Amino acid sequence: MRYTEFRDEIAKALRSHENGMTWKELREELDLPYKQPCPEWVASLEKEINLGRQDKKGNAYIWRIPKS
Repeated sequence: MRYTEFRDEIAKALRSHENGMTWKELREELDLPYKQPCPEWVASLEKEINLGRQDKKGNAYIWRIPKS
């Protein structure tokens, strides 16, 4: 999977879940092949789609993007 495909899939999923999703929820819903997200890709998502990861659900951060 290329970064652009990853970015677009993450953005689409987060836009359809306004309360956000954990990495595990994203991985399962999108059937992603990664156990952990690549830190460089996450940093790019923060810049490109304004990804935020502040609140927690248990020990997992909730990923969100602002409404466009």
